[in-house]
Amino acid sequence: MTEITSTPVRQVRPATEGWSQKLDAEGRPLLQFGSPKRGKPPVHLADLTAAERVERIKELGLPGFRAKQLATHYFTHYTSDPDDMTDLPAAGREELVAGLLPPLLTEVRRLETDRGDTIKFLWRLHDGALVESVLMRYPGRITLCISSQAGCGMNCPFCATGQAGLTRNMSTAEIVDQIVRANRALAAGELGGKKRGETTPERVSNIVFMGMGEPLANYARVVQAVRTMIAPQPEGLGMSARGITVSTVGLVPAIKKLAAEDIPVTFALSLHAPDDQLRDELIPVNSRWKVDEALDAARAYFDATGRRVSIEYALIKDMNDHGWRAELLAEKLNARGRGWVHVNPIPLNPTPGSIWTASEPAAQAEFVRRLVDAGVPTTIRDTRGKEIDGACGQLAAAD
Repeated sequence: MTEITSTPVRQVRPATEGWSQKLDAEGRPLLQFGSPKRGKPPVHLADLTAAERVERIKELGLPGFRAKQLATHYFTHYTSDPDDMTDLPAAGREELVAGLLPPLLTEVRRLETDRGDTIKFLWRLHDGALVESVLMRYPGRITLCISSQAGCGMNCPFCATGQAGLTRNMSTAEIVDQIVRANRALAAGELGGKKRGETTPERVSNIVFMGMGEPLANYARVVQAVRTMIAPQPEGLGMSARGITVSTVGLVPAIKKLAAEDIPVTFALSLHAPDDQLRDELIPVNSRWKVDEALDAARAYFDATGRRVSIEYALIKDMNDHGWRAELLAEKLNARGRGWVHVNPIPLNPTPGSIWTASEPAAQAEFVRRLVDAGVPTTIRDTRGKEIDGACGQLAAAD
């Protein structure tokens, strides 16, 4: 750890603790945008469009309407068990289900906290890769934080997920299956209980792509998964695009591409620093696309979709929580107009003795005050799952 002591404001620089960042040939933090070559998961119903499902069924010599029956069982009843599918002919039923609904996620372990209102699932994929997702009950909604990659190639020094690098991209169906499995758990009453007077349906209502991986580095599969999430049942999960948040550390070309998809998902930019000097160290992809480029792309997303952008900002003691940084952030956001953005400061999960620890309450309050005084809508993020390493930046998928 190195500190700048030439000013009265204490400035801690980012540094890894207990592990070493992978570096490229020029000594810079290694960025992995491409997925390593590994065996592909089996093709699943959720990998296919509605038309492709019918064609696959017909190739098996069955009438096309069987595709809709299978989709109804999977996307509406959240089952892959042939014994539940009594509307399918008994002869050949198991083979049909095994062929189109192969197992994708094997539950290794689950941990619960928040009086049973938060569950972290550890899943093993077909090739042994491990991923995690976190299911959370809030008043009026049920949120699932999902993974889009096994590991992550963005190499941010504060994030547990990135320590081992990128194992591989997840398939569309592996992404979607996290939701189906969560809905199955909800239907079985495994996530706490409804509060008195609560009328929320017992299924996932909100998705945040803030689990393992950089979603926009697995662009095609993530977008296809989102389209499956919002497709009406039984062709998909029948979710609202407005309840889905796609987060990125700032892959500018992919942000622009997402804006053109005509899917009104909520877009979140994990910024964490408004100045390039610090963000270069904190978010290595900033060496490719600088703060202003990322903010320009975020503003363009708002212009294209009308959806207010979220700026995620983990408050780290003496590193990025200085009052002047709040003012610089407000200046940069307001320079691009008003009403297009909302800031979510996230109290970092504290680690005793670490440089990566939460801001002091007074510093956090001052940071928020300066943003609000500048007219920037700001809400402290309510984080869940800290006790089970299920909160932001903690997903490491250790077996």
